[in-house]
Amino acid sequence: MESQPQPQPQPRRPRGFAATAAAAAASVSPTGTPSGSAGAPTASSGKGKREREKEKERTKLRERHRRAITSRMLAGLRQYGNFPLPARADMNDVLAALAREAGWTVEPDGTTYRHSPPPKHQQHLGAFPVRSGESPLTATSLKNCSVKATLDCQQPVVRIDDSLSPASLDSVVIAERDTRSEKYPSTSPINSVECLEADQLIQDVHSTEHDNDFTGTQYVPVYVKLSTGFINNFCQLADPDGVRQELSHMNSLNVDGVIVDCWWGIVECWNPQKYVWSGYRELFNYIREFKMKIQVVMAFHEYGRTDSADVLISLPNWILEIGKENQDIFFTDREGRRTTEFLSWGINKERVLNGRTGVEVYFDFMRSFRTEFDDLFAEGLISAVEIGLGPSGELRYPSFSERMGWRYPGIGEFQCYDKYLQQHLQRAAKLRGHSFWARGPDNAGHYNSRPHETGFFCERGDYDSYYGRFFLHWYAQALMDHADNVLSLANLAFEETKIIVKIPAVYWWYKTSSHAAELTAGYYNPTNQDGYSPVFEVLKKHSVTVKFVCYGLQICSYENDEAFADPEGLSWQVLNSVWDRGLKVAGENTLSCYDKEGCLRIIETAKPRNDPDRRHFSFFVYQQPSPLVQGVICLPDLDYFIKCMHGDITGDLVP
Repeated sequence: MESQPQPQPQPRRPRGFAATAAAAAASVSPTGTPSGSAGAPTASSGKGKREREKEKERTKLRERHRRAITSRMLAGLRQYGNFPLPARADMNDVLAALAREAGWTVEPDGTTYRHSPPPKHQQHLGAFPVRSGESPLTATSLKNCSVKATLDCQQPVVRIDDSLSPASLDSVVIAERDTRSEKYPSTSPINSVECLEADQLIQDVHSTEHDNDFTGTQYVPVYVKLSTGFINNFCQLADPDGVRQELSHMNSLNVDGVIVDCWWGIVECWNPQKYVWSGYRELFNYIREFKMKIQVVMAFHEYGRTDSADVLISLPNWILEIGKENQDIFFTDREGRRTTEFLSWGINKERVLNGRTGVEVYFDFMRSFRTEFDDLFAEGLISAVEIGLGPSGELRYPSFSERMGWRYPGIGEFQCYDKYLQQHLQRAAKLRGHSFWARGPDNAGHYNSRPHETGFFCERGDYDSYYGRFFLHWYAQALMDHADNVLSLANLAFEETKIIVKIPAVYWWYKTSSHAAELTAGYYNPTNQDGYSPVFEVLKKHSVTVKFVCYGLQICSYENDEAFADPEGLSWQVLNSVWDRGLKVAGENTLSCYDKEGCLRIIETAKPRNDPDRRHFSFFVYQQPSPLVQGVICLPDLDYFIKCMHGDITGDLVP
């Protein structure tokens, strides 16, 4: 029987680099010369060229598609916290983090072993258990929560470090979905982990016994901020009896010390380099009688320019007089409107303040304070100095000023349109080789715009273009240069005294790709960029203590939150970034009142009990809008709060 000829398999069509090589080989004659060199180009050479061009375009499209998918994956994963991976993590770092999370010990040389079997509540999760919380604010308050029933319906979640670039995500292996999750199909990867959200787990905060037992925990000193208004605009102590009464009340609560704002607009109000400290001297003498520590704030900003403010403290009058002739000493928005909250750091090295630069003015004020109260430094009464580096004493631009009409949750506006900052921008653009980039974005909206309403901050907007990245980097660098310059002189003025810097909590729009409110405030922190690490590297250079605002029980609705706010996610990023650099961290509450759940949340953020490194705040600042003697205490029981911070009380909060 004659065998039937077998069909020959069709040769596989080469793709990518193989297609390019094949086309190049086809265009060369057997003698080694190009087939079309002896005469007119052949049809095959033209066809090969067209094929190469088409393949290049297909490759570009595939790469763009891959990057788009990677970007969306990164944006989604950022919402649920991260493993503590280094900035440029490789596969070994990812595997080691997963192994440690599963309870294994991983040595630096890769040796991996387990000391003991995993806890029972983790065994049902397989090799990759999900952490019980998504940030310090949730993880600490949700310790020992009963989450088994919730997690049974979920896929394992792999944590990716915020600083990983989209390209580096290609090497990350995503764990396969747990078979149990097939019973609970979801419509999107984001929705598939909804039941892990903090607002659904918070109801289990008190599910275990002794959850509120802080006996034996780390001692966190508590300072109370003295009410603004005791020192009038003539630097006189306005209400000595009220001061004594408030200090007496603080002393009865076993407060460790007080915070005192030393206002530049009061002390150097009328004439340059004429400092009046008399009211502060009298105030400090009262505090000395009660034997409490003092932290002073070098307040170079304006206070009280709102409708609800009962006290108004402006910048020094002689500064305002200069501003009438040269308005560019103040921050300016795109429409040319000026804000007098703080001097533009465009003049930090410009001699426009009666022959002095901005940093020289700050240094002279700090040096005058250090000389005037040398005796208090010598006896240790003044324990630390906080340097005001921007509006409200925070290191940021005045991008969301209520005087300009801003209302939460507006994205704010860039504040770089005074002539001095514009000159800096022109030099930076020229140095980059693109002089036409010496401008602010013209499609960034207004103070109360939403990101999706602008061409700059919207999804895949201009913030991630070549120009956008250049501008935002320059804008953030100007902020860091300001901090670097002023802190260098602060360390010179105060020598060995502890220096504190306050970092803002710009948490609205944190769950969007651009993080628009952070960008206008000066923090280049979109989803594909870590904007806080370079700031903390500058602060590490000066060995400062970072003070960060803590939000109590302010968990927004993840379904109905129009601002895409995430105060917990922001706190998680900031606190871990600071701690990873070995800097000390302090906390401060907002002016809004807290219930007992908020009180517990603040305490556990200050000293997380499940942190293996036993990291905790170096101190906590309690502030409220009214004097304590008026009986308006926002925390349900300030005495209990202080005892919990000191680690010497047990039991539940007093109702």
